[in-house]
Amino acid sequence: MTERSKLIWVYLLSALFIAINTILVVNHFYWGAILPVILLILILYFVSLDKIILLITFLTPLAINIRDIDLGFAISLPTEPLLFGVLVFFIIKILYEGKYDIKILKHPLTIIVILNLIWILFTCITSEIPLVSFKFLIARLWFIIPFYFFAILLFKKYNNIKLFIWLYAIPFLIVIFYTLYHHSLRGFDEESGHWVMTPFYNDHTAYGAVLTLFIPCLLGFTFNKQYSISTRFISFIFFIIFTIALILSYSRAAWISLTIATVVFIIVILKIKFRWVLLSVALIISLFFVLQQQIFDKLEQNKQGSSANFVEHVQSISNITSDASNLERINRWQSAIRMFNERPFWGWGPGTYQFLYAPYQRSKEKTIISTNAGDLGNAHSEYLGPLAESGIMGMLSVILIVVFAIYTGLKVYRKAVHREIKIISLSIVIGLISYFVHGFLNNFLDSDKPSVPVWGFIAIIVALDLYHNNKNETKIKIN
Repeated sequence: MTERSKLIWVYLLSALFIAINTILVVNHFYWGAILPVILLILILYFVSLDKIILLITFLTPLAINIRDIDLGFAISLPTEPLLFGVLVFFIIKILYEGKYDIKILKHPLTIIVILNLIWILFTCITSEIPLVSFKFLIARLWFIIPFYFFAILLFKKYNNIKLFIWLYAIPFLIVIFYTLYHHSLRGFDEESGHWVMTPFYNDHTAYGAVLTLFIPCLLGFTFNKQYSISTRFISFIFFIIFTIALILSYSRAAWISLTIATVVFIIVILKIKFRWVLLSVALIISLFFVLQQQIFDKLEQNKQGSSANFVEHVQSISNITSDASNLERINRWQSAIRMFNERPFWGWGPGTYQFLYAPYQRSKEKTIISTNAGDLGNAHSEYLGPLAESGIMGMLSVILIVVFAIYTGLKVYRKAVHREIKIISLSIVIGLISYFVHGFLNNFLDSDKPSVPVWGFIAIIVALDLYHNNKNETKIKIN
C-alpha cells in the first residue's frame, strides 16, 4: 500500500467515525466517543500486553465497584474486564508459543501459588455452591495471572518495578485528596471517616490496608541517596500525605499492621538474630497462656468505643466487650471455625463463606451489625476465610505463600550487592508484612484494589530474586 493510499484510508475511516458518532450524539447516545480508546486498547492486547498491565495498575485506584446484591453480581470498572482480557490473551500467548520462563516455574513461591490454585480448583468441585466457587476461581486467576505470572516477566526490566509503584501511588494520591476533601467538609469526624473514600474504596479498612502497603516504599525512595534530590523530595511529600491519610482513615487494623511491620523493620536493620526473635515470640505466647485469665479480665474492663479522639480510638482496639466492630470480627471468626469443624478437609467451597455462615452464628455472639443476609463482607481474615472455604489445606497454602514471600524478600535483602536492591526489597517486604498482618483482621484479596499491589509486590520479590540480585550484574539503572 502506497503512502497516498494509506492517507486516503485514514481520511475515509476518520470521516466514517465522525459521521457515525454525530448520528449517535444526535440520538443522545454518547458512548460512541470512546470507540477510539477501545480500539487502541484492543490493539495493545495484541502488540504490547505489558502496556495493558501498566494501564490497569494506573486505573485500579480510580476504579468504581458496581454491585448488585440481589443478582449476586459485582464488578470493578474498568479494571476487571481489562484483567479478564489479559488472562485470556496471556493464556492464548503461552499456548501458542509453547514456552514460559522455566526459572519462574521452578521458584518455590510459584510452586506454592500453583498448588494453592489447584487446591482451590478441587474445592470448587466439592463446593456447596459450585457456581459461586468457580466465579471465585476465575476472579483469583485474573489477579494472579496478570500480576504474578506476567508481572514477573515485566519486572525483568528493573525500572518497571519503580514504574509499577508510582503508577499505583499517583492515582491513589487523587483518591486521597478526594477523601480528605470530603472528610474535611464533615470536620474529619470518625464516623464519616469510614465511608468518605467511596466510590473508589468500599470502606476505610481496604483504604487503610493499601496505604500501609505503599508507605514503606515511599519512605525507601525518600532515603535512597542514589536518587536525585527532586525524586527524593517528591517521595517525601507523598510519604507525608499517605501517612496523614492513614491517620485520618481511623482504620485501627491498618495502624496495628504498620506498627508491627515497623517493629520487623527495626529487627532487620539492627540485625537481631532470628533465634532471639523466635524466643521472644515463644515467651510472649507462653505468658499469654499463663496469664490469659487476667488478660481477659483486663480487656473486659475496657469500655472505650471508637472515637474521633486519636488516643481513645487507639484504646478501643482492645475493647472486646462493647465495641461492635471488634465483636463482629470475633463473631465471624467463631463462625468460620465452626464451619471448619464441620468440613475440615474440603471446606464449603471458595467464596461461599458469606452465603453460608449465618447458621453458625451464636445469638450471644451476635452484635448490632450482625446479619444473616450475606451482604456485609466475608470472614474478616485472609487465613480463617480459606480455612472455612477450602479446609486445612486451603489455609496452609495461604500461610506458605505468606511465609515464602517474606523469606524470599529478606533473603534478597541480605544477599543484595547493590544498595538499590537492598532498599527496594526491604521496602516491598515491609509493605507486604503490613498487609499480611492486616490479613488477620480483614480480607481483601478477592477485590482489585489490594490484589493488584499485593500480587504485584510478590512478583517484584520473585523478579528481584531471579533477575536482579546477581553478583555479576554491575549496573542497575536508577533514573
